[in-house]
Amino acid sequence: MKKYFTLFIFLSIFSASSRAEEGMWIPMLLERLNFNRMQDLGLKLSAEDIYSVNHSSLKDAIVQFGGGCTADIISPQGLILTNHHCGLGAIQRLSSLTNDYITNGYWAKSFEEELPCPGLSVTLLVRMEEVTAKVLEGISNGMNQFQRSQIIRANSEKLEQEAVSGTHFEARVRSFFYGNQFYLIVNEVFRDVRLVGAPPSCIGNFGGDTDNWMWPRHTGDFSIFRIYAGKNNEPAPYAADNKPYIPKKHLAISLKGYRQGDFTFVFGYPGATREYLTSYGVDLTVSKENPLRIRLRQKKLDIMKAAMAEDRLVRIQYTAKASGVANYWKKMIGESRGIRRAGAVAIKEQLEQDFQAWVDSAAERKARYGGLLKAFSETCQQNLEVDMASILIAEAGMGIEVVRFSSGFRELAAACAKKDPDQAEVDRILEKLKTGARDFYGNYQPEIDRQVMAAMLKEMAATIGPRYCPDIFPEITRTCQNDFDAYAEDLFSASLFTDTARFRKYFASFRPSRIRTMEKDPVYLLMKSIYDRNEKDIAPAMKRFSERTDSLQRIYMAGMMEMQQNRVFYPDANSTMRVAYGRVEDYSPADAVRYNFFTTLNGVIEKEDPGIHDYRVDPDLKRLWAEKDFGIYADSDGAMHVAFTASNHTTGGNSGSPVLNAEGQLIGINFDRNWEGTLSDLMYDPSQCRNIALDIRYCLFIIDRIGDCKRLISEMEIVQR
Repeated sequence: MKKYFTLFIFLSIFSASSRAEEGMWIPMLLERLNFNRMQDLGLKLSAEDIYSVNHSSLKDAIVQFGGGCTADIISPQGLILTNHHCGLGAIQRLSSLTNDYITNGYWAKSFEEELPCPGLSVTLLVRMEEVTAKVLEGISNGMNQFQRSQIIRANSEKLEQEAVSGTHFEARVRSFFYGNQFYLIVNEVFRDVRLVGAPPSCIGNFGGDTDNWMWPRHTGDFSIFRIYAGKNNEPAPYAADNKPYIPKKHLAISLKGYRQGDFTFVFGYPGATREYLTSYGVDLTVSKENPLRIRLRQKKLDIMKAAMAEDRLVRIQYTAKASGVANYWKKMIGESRGIRRAGAVAIKEQLEQDFQAWVDSAAERKARYGGLLKAFSETCQQNLEVDMASILIAEAGMGIEVVRFSSGFRELAAACAKKDPDQAEVDRILEKLKTGARDFYGNYQPEIDRQVMAAMLKEMAATIGPRYCPDIFPEITRTCQNDFDAYAEDLFSASLFTDTARFRKYFASFRPSRIRTMEKDPVYLLMKSIYDRNEKDIAPAMKRFSERTDSLQRIYMAGMMEMQQNRVFYPDANSTMRVAYGRVEDYSPADAVRYNFFTTLNGVIEKEDPGIHDYRVDPDLKRLWAEKDFGIYADSDGAMHVAFTASNHTTGGNSGSPVLNAEGQLIGINFDRNWEGTLSDLMYDPSQCRNIALDIRYCLFIIDRIGDCKRLISEMEIVQR
């Protein structure tokens, strides 16, 4: 009876995820793996319309934005849409007290007013190709992980070089299914990207961290940029005479809206998921790793937000920083709750019991997989201390801004330590460091960082094991008697790195013979102790831990695919282009609670609270709401829709992804997931997992009525009802 019950549980889980259209699929494989199902759900395009290397297709209108988000080409002149939070870093770097583009927004009224964004790039996929056999050529079963990795690296580099020889393209071989498959990715990278438009933060970040990861949402989370190209429409560094990029494909925009159950699909660059993690890995994440990260980030956020509430300049300087800390802080809280609610660890354990029973039923399988699950358990237990130490180093030690900044000066110290320092090399390094310093000090508040330092060092001293504790900590605790506030106060008052004037004075007439002053600096000594311990002991141990788990995961993945031969597997996200599909859907987060699948501008007004920064309403937006003149952007119900939910499987990196209808027309811009569904990086719960998208009609309404940028509207291909 138990055997049949186990099988029933597994089939129930698998059937539920199949119905929910779980997965992030490789676009070149859609025709073979998913296309019939997508058509059954309502898709009206051909597979070639979605992905093709022979003619223009939707994949030619999707770019990776800045390495961490997605953006959508929406005009024949290289105009791109992404999220406000994706463009926030670039917007912040262009902002000042005089030109506060974060608070007030920015709207370029001409091409000439479009602002260059140094360091920002977008990446366009040229083609993908499976190269598994070529990458694994020379691999034998008796090899250890190091030998295997060396051969894979050499084979991959050869393929990458061959793929782009004589072109301006860039190529990289990426691993899928934990090293069981490999694909060659060929890209075109554009490095002249300019800011075109952004709504004021009270629209683009309405709800702020309070509403982040939550539903209902009322955030106008978008920003507009443009890709510029050089001669022959090819990538080129910024130049005043570069021209707007002419894409092979741009997205048409639909004003038709959506209804419950409508088919949708999402194109984008999801960052990382771990859907095939074992129960040991999931339990480690939820019971150990997430709680530590959450606690450390909470302390940093409390300090930053208190300072931001008191000073407008600090708010400008720290908006992007605080958002970066808060984003995954809140996500980890929701993820842990979702994992517990879904009973994910128990479900994984049940699947592993089935796997072990399948393994034990055949001698040949027992020889290959017999000790696999035991090895997983032992590896996690043996490496718990170093795993916690690694988190503390990354989140606490390197989470102190001035510690992270001063780490860049180790290269200068190494160059000056040579018997006969090369002055040209020293000057080159110093110039690079001074350039970085201008950006650092331009957005730095020492008092905030001093408080963060005290809080983070206190956490490290109390939590990190003696085996991985930086050498300087016994001295710190002895001299300050565990008063980390006093220690941080003394350090900040003495260090050349914590004061712009001291920094500039020291490096104004720097000579290699003066390097000892920097090397004895208290911030530098603290940084060096933290980094030395990490590089000597923690990082190597974590590398061994990672290599061991990756090796075990590769074997487990192969075993699972062998056991479930009728299952269509999708690879975990790894920042390569994917397609997810589903339906516009509502959901029930709790007993007796049902959330509608869309929100309207009425909800913005209902949330208004002038006393809470996150809930300030733009005066012009409030006036437009009162007039109820939404023009062509209103839904058929007469309301101004703001956002909607759907069951597309998304993750970090999908921010800015287009949400497309059955005709492949843009109906929304993906910007978040619901809090209850953030477990989807580890396990997809079809009843709870929803992506959240900005209604494209609200986006156009803001561009037109708030930004008064009809010139941008006229660039777009808009499909009326």
